[in-house]
Amino acid sequence: MRRWLSLSVLTGAVLLLAIDSTVLYLAVPSLTRDLDPTATQVLWIGDIYSLAIAGFLVTMGNVADRIGRKKLLLIGSAAFGAASILAAFAPTAGVLIDARLLLGIAGATLMPSTLSLIRNIFSDPVERTRAIAIWSAAAASGIALGPIIGGALLEHFWWGSVFLINIPVMLAVIIVGAIVLPESKNPDSGRFDLLSSALSMLAIVPFVALIKRIAGGTFDLLALALAIAAGLGMWLFVRRQRKASHPMVDVELFRNGAFSGAVSVNFISVFAMSGTLFFFSQYLQLARDLGPLEAGLAQLPTALAAMGAVILVGILLRRLGRGRAIALALMIGAAGLVLVGVLESADNLLWLVLALVPLGLGIGISETLSVDAVVSAVPPAKSGAASSISETAYELGAAMGIAILGSLMSVFYRAHLVLPAGAGGEDAARDSLARAAAELDPAHPALVAAHDAFIASMQTTTFIAAAVMAIGAVVAWRLIPNSRASVEHHG
Repeated sequence: MRRWLSLSVLTGAVLLLAIDSTVLYLAVPSLTRDLDPTATQVLWIGDIYSLAIAGFLVTMGNVADRIGRKKLLLIGSAAFGAASILAAFAPTAGVLIDARLLLGIAGATLMPSTLSLIRNIFSDPVERTRAIAIWSAAAASGIALGPIIGGALLEHFWWGSVFLINIPVMLAVIIVGAIVLPESKNPDSGRFDLLSSALSMLAIVPFVALIKRIAGGTFDLLALALAIAAGLGMWLFVRRQRKASHPMVDVELFRNGAFSGAVSVNFISVFAMSGTLFFFSQYLQLARDLGPLEAGLAQLPTALAAMGAVILVGILLRRLGRGRAIALALMIGAAGLVLVGVLESADNLLWLVLALVPLGLGIGISETLSVDAVVSAVPPAKSGAASSISETAYELGAAMGIAILGSLMSVFYRAHLVLPAGAGGEDAARDSLARAAAELDPAHPALVAAHDAFIASMQTTTFIAAAVMAIGAVVAWRLIPNSRASVEHHG
């Protein structure tokens, strides 16, 4: 009983983190009115959270292995609550970006702790697969639940309320977690390697910043400097890990096809989904004129399908084996994205909403099986470090999905935008549909042109996301073995 109560605390924490990565999507229009951020600041408000989590995950996974996973989880929960209050009452776009950065750093302490605690609490492979399925469903459905919760709050309160919901959940995690969670750490973790921690950030953060810059259409000296910094950081990091007696990331793990394939799949599926959903929320409000709550509810099928995946995971694993099951799931997700792309210009919204079902189902199944593959591929003592690799792939996928697909969408938007001569409002329309909708009358020719360009660019971007997910299916098919049960590591 205590095991499952512990799982509910850990699932609550990860559900909140996932909700927090998307809860802000619907708040973009009202936030734009209040804080008047630039288009670049809007992307940073969306992105900095996942970027900070990705940058700090490897470090925090190792801190958890050393000081204790329960202890770090409780400290992180308190910090997350404090950063949420700062974000809720941010007076400017700059302060909000800083608060989201702090939320991301605190979030990085929670993610690897939850997964490695599950790995240690559930020693039975069958029970562990079920526990990870529930954990993954929370992570996947949280991404889709964010807009619904955000929408419900935005109907009644100001945009800052989307952060205040974190407070009661974090209080519950701290109080219940302190009572029921067991403490676990790696008994043979060695000293904390500060240089490796700095190098891991040097590899990840400039890389994501570089991608944002290139996708935004700029390749200059700064972009070149970022590319060199990221490449150098990665090379130095890997070199140091190979020589260290207690490496932060066991790079030898990547020689294991099941492990590297599962990490790749994790990255690819979240990349495609988060990049699409970030703009889908805006599409429903700005292009379909739905209120925030209606827009959130329209995305409910994704969350329900991701939760429903829990039921199918065991059946698919037994029938097909892990690799083929993940490949099939990603192809279902890709088909969902193709349908979404086709139906974005259709008049009937119902068909578009139903097209989200295969997307949620595909993500839910592939996430569960790929996370289970990662965690099962290592001995329990290294579960924190392995979890943090898996989570880094997840958060990098989210950050880069928004950055790359978001920047591509901006490029396509400007390419598709044909403004009528002499109508005025050109600056607002060129900036974004959100700004055009905030500043221009509904019948204004520049707003109509912006609306059409937004839908056309959204479709192109969704098709690209579908292609990315199909590539993920090929990776899973080729690299992940077709074992039909939870893989246990012996030795």
